[in-house]
Amino acid sequence: MEKALIIGESGAIGRAVATELRGRGWSVEGLSRSGEGFDITDAASVERHLGQARRDFDLVLIATGALEIDGNAPEKSLRDLTVEAMAAQYLLNAIGPALVMRHTATLLARDRRAVVATLSARIGSIGDNRLGGWVSYRAAKAGLNQIIRSAAIELGRSHAQAICVALHPGTVESALTRRYLGRHPAVTPQAAAHHLLAVLDGLSVADSGGFFDWRGDPVTW
Repeated sequence: MEKALIIGESGAIGRAVATELRGRGWSVEGLSRSGEGFDITDAASVERHLGQARRDFDLVLIATGALEIDGNAPEKSLRDLTVEAMAAQYLLNAIGPALVMRHTATLLARDRRAVVATLSARIGSIGDNRLGGWVSYRAAKAGLNQIIRSAAIELGRSHAQAICVALHPGTVESALTRRYLGRHPAVTPQAAAHHLLAVLDGLSVADSGGFFDWRGDPVTW
C-alpha cells in the first residue's frame, strides 16, 4: 500500500488530495493546525509532529499557505508594504515549508520512487511578473521556489529516486480565494487535486527541482 503525508489536510486542496488518494487505496496521514495542532510556522511544533511521523512515505505534500494573513490583503503597490505583513507572508509561505523540508530525508522512502511537493503559485515567478503588486506574497513564493530547488539538489544525494517539485494549482475555489474569484477561471478543490496528482504521476527524477503548473507545464522561475 502506498503511503502519503499531507501537510495542511484541513485546507481545501489538502483535503481533496487526501480524499482522492484514499479512493485510490492509499494510506494517508494528515497534519493541520485545526486537527492535530500542527503549526507550520512554529519550529517546535514541526519538530514535535514530524519527529514522530512514520517513515517510508511515497508522497509528502505541503498544501499550506495563504493570500491574506491577519486581515492584510496583498499590496497593490510598494507604498502599501509593511514590515509586519511581509514578515508574516515569509513565515507562512516560505519558512514554514522549509521547516517541513528539513525532515523530508527521513520521511521519504529511499528504496523506490518518492515525491515531495509543495504548493507554490505562478505569481511567485520572477520571469512571469508583468503587473507588479502583491509584493510580499510574490516574494514569499519566489523564496519558496528557491527553497524547493535547493532541497531537490540535497535530497537527490541521499534519495536516488526522489522527486522534489513546486506546483502551481491554478485558481481554486476556497475560503482563501473567495475575494479574488472572477479575475481568473477557477476550479473546484476536487478538480485541482485530480490535476495535481496527474502531474505528480507523470514526473520523473529528471523533473526534480522543477516548478510545474496544474497541466504539467514548466513554469519559469
